Amino acid sequence: MVSPATSEGRAHFGPYETWYRVTGDLSESTVPLVVLHGGPGAAHNYTLAIADLARNGRAVIHYDQIGCGRSTHLPERGADFWTVELFLEELDNLLGHLGVREAYHLLGQSWGGMLGAEHAVTRPSGLRSLVISNSPASMDLWTREALRLRSLMPDALREALDRHERDGTLDDPAYLAATQAFYDRHVCRVLPNPPEVLATMNAMNEDPTVYHTMNGPNEFFCVGTLRHWSVVERVGQISAPTLLLNGRYDEATTATMQPFFEGIDDVRWSVFAQSSHMPFVEEPAAYLDVVEAFVTEYD
Repeated sequence: MVSPATSEGRAHFGPYETWYRVTGDLSESTVPLVVLHGGPGAAHNYTLAIADLARNGRAVIHYDQIGCGRSTHLPERGADFWTVELFLEELDNLLGHLGVREAYHLLGQSWGGMLGAEHAVTRPSGLRSLVISNSPASMDLWTREALRLRSLMPDALREALDRHERDGTLDDPAYLAATQAFYDRHVCRVLPNPPEVLATMNAMNEDPTVYHTMNGPNEFFCVGTLRHWSVVERVGQISAPTLLLNGRYDEATTATMQPFFEGIDDVRWSVFAQSSHMPFVEEPAAYLDVVEAFVTEYD
């Protein structure tokens, strides 16, 4: 069961609004934890298990990045609008709105970890610690590893993916079924998916603008504006203590995260043996214990 929100609100971000929810009491909290969801454009729902970290008096902040969830949607905007810089500005705006800019922990999952790394290389003074969860250091590494994982799938599924991508028939039922088979192996191994995961998937299907623009049609066919993104050459600028997390079956494989481990001075790494891309859903108790122990060191 997901911990209920203590409060919800909207932060004005220029002419737009960022919806957020807080679990716990910010006024009485130890250093709060801000959660950055993935996608881009995936909405916060699937990460709500992390709200249980409020159990010991730490406020946990979730929010929907603009373009998805309960924040402002802008389906008419093109690729020049949806940039890393936009989401960095939104994050900084939210930190200021909530009054936590002077002291906060940051946990980014998948795209959220990419965004978290981009935030951390600027060395913000209030960032106490960084958790990079299931996130690649570059999209080139992500794509190469996705192709490797695809090569290990049964022949019929692999052939369906290749054929329909070649033909441009990405809405064919056979292609969608093969894509789901990949997700069941490498995105979330809890089947059927829990309600909070389905809520995120449904929200993305209703408005896929950000995901399709920045990523592409799915997790392994990355043709969007992020396809050349990389932080590999800049990870050495991250000075915040950093925890890396991924799953044994994760699409964010060891190879995709290795540059973080090699380039960040103060870093450690935990791998969840029964998980893929969502260990907070697949092994929630173990995940929360690891994160809580880490951030508590830097309160």
